[in-house]
Amino acid sequence: MENLETVGFVGGGQMGEALVRGLLRSGLQTAANIIIAEPRVERMDYLRETYGVRAADGPEELAGACRILILAVKPQIMAHVLSQYAEYITDRHLVISIAAGISLGVLETGLGDTVRIIRVMPNTPALVLAGAAALCANSRATAADVAAAEQIFRAVGICVEVSESQLDAVTGLSGSGPGYVFAFIEALIDGGVLAGLPRDVAEKLVLQTVYGAARMALETREPAAVLRGRVTSPGGTTIAGLRVLEEAGMRGAVMTAVETATERSRELGR
Repeated sequence: MENLETVGFVGGGQMGEALVRGLLRSGLQTAANIIIAEPRVERMDYLRETYGVRAADGPEELAGACRILILAVKPQIMAHVLSQYAEYITDRHLVISIAAGISLGVLETGLGDTVRIIRVMPNTPALVLAGAAALCANSRATAADVAAAEQIFRAVGICVEVSESQLDAVTGLSGSGPGYVFAFIEALIDGGVLAGLPRDVAEKLVLQTVYGAARMALETREPAAVLRGRVTSPGGTTIAGLRVLEEAGMRGAVMTAVETATERSRELGR
């Protein structure tokens, strides 16, 4: 894996930390070549002590030291961040934003239309290096820029390229998806308790079951319907349980959840 140039982070929150951890564990980057601008002193001290990264005092220092800048801040403060960094970012920089709902157009307006910009929608499993991210680039970004961004996000999971118009659907699916899965896990655990299992036993069995099923799907690459069929014997327990889920409209509810979350992402972007 090719080593990247010095990478700067604007913000050192959870997702920023996940990316730092991934860059270091993958060997893509060394701690000496990661610089973070984080206004909370205690948070910056933690990142420095834990990962050995460097701290930047502000926009001028960070932009001067790094060609790749990752905007790892909340959407609510993005306008303020862009106003701070605009005068220091030039066409030599690649700017990567992970702020949900902040369009390429908004970023270009804030930084200038000559800047190379990539938007990424990651998700929270990046915190355990098992994330799913999608990215899109503005017209100024090169193929090499996209490859660099993909390297960074593949260090914490998988990364795919989509059009910007598809990023809201990505938000509704993989961005919000962990929440749906956690709700399903919680319900399965409660089901085990209802059936008579101690909660700790039910939790252990459910977590391994969900992990194992996902791993089977990933490693075999067989359609989910095929894998489901292999554990569904005629007249057996699984088909009895699946009938209840079908009668409750589980699949339709999940599809509607993704659709609704996608529309909410569009609303936030406006």
